[in-house]
Amino acid sequence: MSLLSETIAHIHPADTAFREAAAARFAERTESLPGGENAFGNLRELLLRFLAMKRELHPVMPKCVNVIACADHGVSEEAVSAYPPETTVEMMKNYLISRGGAANAFAAYLGADLHVVDMGTLTDPGDIPGLLSHRIANGTNNMAKGPAMSREQAEKSLAVGIELATELIEGGAGCILPGEMGISNTTASAAIAAAICHLTPEEATGRGTNISDERLARKVEVVRRALAVNAPDATDGLDVLAKVGGYEFGCIAGLILGAAAKGCPTILDGANASAAALIAVTLCPAARDYLLPSHLGGEKSHGHALKRLGLTPFLRLDLRLGEAIGSSIAAVFLHHMLAAWEVLDAVPGAATMPQFVLKDMPPEDPKITDKTFDFYLRTMQGLDQEALEACQKRLDNLAKPIYSLGALEEIAAETAGILGDERPITEQRAALLVFTDKKLSPLQEGLTQSFTELAGAKPCLARLRNGKSASAAFNFGRDIAEEISMGYPILALSFGEVLGTVLRETLLTEKGCLRYKPDEFLAHVPAKYHPHISACMGSMIAAGHNCTLVLLDDEAAAIIARYTQELCPNLRPYLLYIQPNLITAGIQVPGGITAMLGLRIVYASLYMLNEMKTFAETKVSIANDGPGAGKQLKE
Repeated sequence: MSLLSETIAHIHPADTAFREAAAARFAERTESLPGGENAFGNLRELLLRFLAMKRELHPVMPKCVNVIACADHGVSEEAVSAYPPETTVEMMKNYLISRGGAANAFAAYLGADLHVVDMGTLTDPGDIPGLLSHRIANGTNNMAKGPAMSREQAEKSLAVGIELATELIEGGAGCILPGEMGISNTTASAAIAAAICHLTPEEATGRGTNISDERLARKVEVVRRALAVNAPDATDGLDVLAKVGGYEFGCIAGLILGAAAKGCPTILDGANASAAALIAVTLCPAARDYLLPSHLGGEKSHGHALKRLGLTPFLRLDLRLGEAIGSSIAAVFLHHMLAAWEVLDAVPGAATMPQFVLKDMPPEDPKITDKTFDFYLRTMQGLDQEALEACQKRLDNLAKPIYSLGALEEIAAETAGILGDERPITEQRAALLVFTDKKLSPLQEGLTQSFTELAGAKPCLARLRNGKSASAAFNFGRDIAEEISMGYPILALSFGEVLGTVLRETLLTEKGCLRYKPDEFLAHVPAKYHPHISACMGSMIAAGHNCTLVLLDDEAAAIIARYTQELCPNLRPYLLYIQPNLITAGIQVPGGITAMLGLRIVYASLYMLNEMKTFAETKVSIANDGPGAGKQLKE
């Protein structure tokens, strides 16, 4: 029996009965939360899939290992990428010598080991310290003219992945995060997805390394030719891999199968890892049960592949780079959910006593006039354009396709402009401010404490007084934010209860537009919510005025922010809308949960900015096509 057949024979579906029991217990433990069992949205599914894989009710957060499989593609001779084929070897040296790739930055962010595998580059990379050499051949054949590889080579690439997964798991790994590097590999993933998901070349083919319209049209035609020439059998994963795949796809599919045979999860990253998962699941449908999703990327094939795999992504970051970036962020989210589950299920010692800083609204009404509000409107600073532009120039020249890190690049640049520093330090001090007029339940306190503790943020509970004026509440929020923002460059705003539904129904049109003028919207909201809205407005205006990044936790905070920025347009760059702009999980539980996950995304963007190196620093080739050509500098 071959290693592939033997491995597949050891893969069993996840324990359905165990999952159902865990789901029932989760529903019972969350019934008091807003949304009940759906309080955490799609992150509930992330947790339950993981529990079913491990067949444990309270597994520890496993050690994560990031694996970057590298190979070259013969189809690169069709000029379907913005970068030359030698970039693959250059990036391998970057990972292991310069240590300035996105793979390095996100492994550091996650605290994961990083392994780089040579599956077959066009030229021999020579002696690179730490490189795992499993070369099949000097790149694949041009799939536009015939099969990319033989069936034997395809099976050999799968075997490499299986053996590597076994070795890593026996060495203590509990979660595999595969990534890849190979010029022209999005052409292969488009062909794989088109074959298995029954898509047209137009439906499957994206811009990859951000190529021009002309080169994209050529790429679509190359995919069309590859499918026509090879006629891959959609029911045979090995046939698809051999005809239109690549050695790194075989390695990743093997990693998935090898991990599944050991009951170990694989967190998928972008379109290429998902295409490899299609191959693995076609070979062994039960392997699907050991896959976890992360983000929906910019490649057209990605959404189709995830749908075929039955996975729902929960990150919207517009990532276009497959170096275990979205999956590293997803692993952090899984860590949060495991910690939250211990709080929900009352595991002894799971949560420390909440260490909230308590702020009580004063009983007396302060003297507040329109001049106070006008002062903030008139003196709100714009972003530091010099720092922002310097940061953006560095982002454009990091060793990656231009704009390929999407929202993370935007967050890094805006943070640089807010703080007046082109390279802000990685983990900025952050605080969470929760407004409420009620006592939080012990469960809500425990959850908020759990999320702030893992995120490294300071929680502050601001207790409102019923019956106080809107101006008094505004001043209360303003005072607290003034104090906090002096020592914390990041401030997350939240409520202790769910206000989103009433504010949405009252203040937004059916199409989600603002219903009223910004200077009159408060009059249309029930009076009991005036203190919440006014305090939140005061805090975000004061924080922005002090050049603080403001994270908006929930729908209510987002609606209030939309009206506030209409009153004060200069506030807009200081506001970070998290859900659904960055996180599409549908989280309903209040108390800063979403904001703390958003904070982890901010930290990810700063790791990217500080840990990655430029083309000039790494000697990696620059773009010769698309928007990167001319902007990226080799020297």
